[in-house]
Amino acid sequence: MQSAPRRDSRITAGVVALAAIAVLIGGAFAGLILEGAHDLSGAAAAFDGYLLRVARFTLWQALLSTLLSVAPALLVARALSRHPAFPGRRLILQLFTVPLALPAIVAALGILALYGRAGYFAGVFARLGGGEWPGIYGLSGILVAHVFFNLPLATRLFLEALGTIPADQWRLASQLGMGARPAFRLLEWPVLCAALPGVAGLVFMLCITSFTIVLTLGGGPAATTLEVAIYQALRFDFDPARAVVLTLLQIALTFVVVAALTRLGANTVGDANLPVAPRRYLSAGRVESLLNAGLIALALLFVAGPMMATVVSGLQADLGRLAGEEAVRRATLTSAGLALIAALLSVSLSLALIAARRALALRRRASSAMSLLEHAADTGAGFVLVVPPIVLGAGWFLALRNITDVFAVAPVMVVAVNAVMAMPFAIRAIRPAYDAASERHERLCLALGISGWTRLSLIDWPSLRRPLATGFAFAMALSLGDLGVIALFGSDSVQTLPYLLLARMGSYRTADAAGLALLLGLVCLMLVVVADWLGREAKA
Repeated sequence: MQSAPRRDSRITAGVVALAAIAVLIGGAFAGLILEGAHDLSGAAAAFDGYLLRVARFTLWQALLSTLLSVAPALLVARALSRHPAFPGRRLILQLFTVPLALPAIVAALGILALYGRAGYFAGVFARLGGGEWPGIYGLSGILVAHVFFNLPLATRLFLEALGTIPADQWRLASQLGMGARPAFRLLEWPVLCAALPGVAGLVFMLCITSFTIVLTLGGGPAATTLEVAIYQALRFDFDPARAVVLTLLQIALTFVVVAALTRLGANTVGDANLPVAPRRYLSAGRVESLLNAGLIALALLFVAGPMMATVVSGLQADLGRLAGEEAVRRATLTSAGLALIAALLSVSLSLALIAARRALALRRRASSAMSLLEHAADTGAGFVLVVPPIVLGAGWFLALRNITDVFAVAPVMVVAVNAVMAMPFAIRAIRPAYDAASERHERLCLALGISGWTRLSLIDWPSLRRPLATGFAFAMALSLGDLGVIALFGSDSVQTLPYLLLARMGSYRTADAAGLALLLGLVCLMLVVVADWLGREAKA
């Protein structure tokens, strides 16, 4: 008789991780369903003109943001690709990673410092318009902020796609005397066209789930998206029935977009592995070089402007007084503590899913199909992409409001949601290293009977140390800058730095908000730089 396969602790850990994700998402859905069933008439009444207006604006601003981000990104990426020796090219590409590290509320404050009613460019715009500059609140502010975040991202993804063109094709084009236009039509455009749906879909998804940008720059009911409407329905109007309808509609929209992205094979995490600039065999003409240099310079100024404005405004604040305030110190400690726990939890859950997937794949015969458990371990973390943080928060807010004080459980909800939302990034950092280590050590560990914590600490740890640190730093940066969950559950007793920053902006203490934004932005940027450095070291 053939003995049954020995139980693998990695599979058990993976099942526990999947159960934790299922409880978080399922609990949110249960809260929504129960609340909707409790007040069917109120939910039905929520289907009114306001709902249609909010849904229409959500789609409209996402579509405009996508067009304004992706179209220039095509041109900037091609310009950078055509000039691999462009002065400062490496520095520009590194600068284009900074928006990914900045919390949305910090970037919003930088944009207001530049283009707001009292911004640095307010006088210029007032003279050009022939009257007082009203500021950039509303649709224009939302579009500027979304382009600030997504133009660099789309540029890097398109540049990565252009880097896949084989050098042999460039060499052949040079031998044939091919000019810029036919080279674009025959070599570059097919690659860009293949990448375009995925990049545009990713940017559209990021814009349709944007919460902090719309909350801070929307400026009123005319510029409200579904996620902001959910927040307003729960925190200001306390209309649970309307919140349920808005949340279900947001989930439906996000599900459609994520399903389309998955079908297109898009990079839903949004990172880009840029290769070393390949040798090019076609040289750009003088006119083309000037145009490309102008495009790169404009993109650089647009991206660097809000960053510089954040630094200048922050340095003008009374940083010494802010550092001495009890509220600031308490919010800093709260943010650091919650982000630390969320990052540890995110990395632990990610490692459990990765290890379980690998163990199940090794058990499966080459010809057999993936089991349901293996498929869940492989894609479980991707479920969170369908349910934005504000939706998870809204579901649990409704589920807990009749059981306990929802504001008392704020730390638990912030840690749980932020940990799960950071898992796709952590998995992307850890999984290649774990699979490589398993490939080297699996047979040896099986022969010696080494498993569980002993294997992790003695065998896998040297290979996983840097990737785990990369995932941890990135997860901590995401948690530090998040405003989605704490916006619902925050109170005077539980405040994070983003929550305190939003409160200072709401009370028109813009100098204090600028100082807090500088502090928060520098910490998050430092964490992401460390994560990037550790990731590069791990690949070396």
